[in-house]
Amino acid sequence: MGYPDTFDGFCVDSAKTWNQFRRAELQPKPFESHDVDVQIECCGVCGSDIHTVTGGWGEFKAPLCVGHEIIGKAVRVGKDVKNIKEGDRVGVGAQVWGCLKCDVCKSKNENYCPHQVDTYNANYPDGSTAHGGWANYVRAHEYWVFQIPDAIPSHEAAPLLCAGLTTYAPLVRAGVGPGKTVAVCGIGGLGHLGIQWSKALGAETYALTHSPHKVEDAKKLGAKEVIVTSDDKKWAEPLAFKFDFILNCSDMTNKFDLPTYLSILKVGGQFHMVGLPDKPLPEVPVFAFVGNAAKLTASHLGNHQEMDAMLKLAADKGVRPQVETIDISEKACKEVVERVRDNKVHYRFTLTGFNKAFGTK
Repeated sequence: MGYPDTFDGFCVDSAKTWNQFRRAELQPKPFESHDVDVQIECCGVCGSDIHTVTGGWGEFKAPLCVGHEIIGKAVRVGKDVKNIKEGDRVGVGAQVWGCLKCDVCKSKNENYCPHQVDTYNANYPDGSTAHGGWANYVRAHEYWVFQIPDAIPSHEAAPLLCAGLTTYAPLVRAGVGPGKTVAVCGIGGLGHLGIQWSKALGAETYALTHSPHKVEDAKKLGAKEVIVTSDDKKWAEPLAFKFDFILNCSDMTNKFDLPTYLSILKVGGQFHMVGLPDKPLPEVPVFAFVGNAAKLTASHLGNHQEMDAMLKLAADKGVRPQVETIDISEKACKEVVERVRDNKVHYRFTLTGFNKAFGTK
């Protein structure tokens, strides 16, 4: 079959026009022997997309096509690709390349490779631009293309490629499982998955939220108890030394009283951030760490093995994001970025209808 030399995507041109999308031609990197072209079926909407198009995480070069929770069909497979074949239903997350040669990559930490290429708003070593998944195709190195279990529908699998991995990997790396007590803070697009992973891994799981209307949701998702932090200024006092691990999924950590959150950790426990605010964290006195040797940590995505294990766990244990779907168009892209920015989605969006929008089959 013939392969397209260029791709098409829904793009923005500047942070000032962050919610105004137009269809534009995209030039992918040159196709190489380890590459896979994926014809996109659907793509999730991530908070990262909004942080990027609004300029919250820095400048970008237009046209910018975001989207890194991609599900589709492998339609072109390089001659040296081993584990993906044409026709496979696959996923691509927030990384599409790494060197796989440095000490970081060799230690199964390729998600921290100093040469890594993010799925969009990034350049390859040869200067080529990486383009995201609000498009008809995406090109990625085979190592960052994943088989999707049959048990997971595409529109539900999409958010797992970023939100799922981002919340799953730090729990596993912290040894979360039976006998551990975990709090998930911020019950939104990330947090509603964090609760499910923690429970599926066997930990006693709690939820921390400032929104009383999310209490019942958190319980249904698997939280043993929900603490509403806006109800009482002294909410943390009964929880002193309770948690082995706090997974912070809020991207408003810049407004947190961090010493209060650190105080509810067991000795040596972690307050771990996967929600990333646009603004700096508040100043934290060193004595906030002294009373329980608390750790303040953060992470980026997860590795290949963690992605495979996460997808298997989701298939086996029924972990699923709560998803609204909408067919992709200029109008739909505008709607989803505005609603995600305004926290008016429950809890993830997946853009669908790509075959119709782009005339693919």
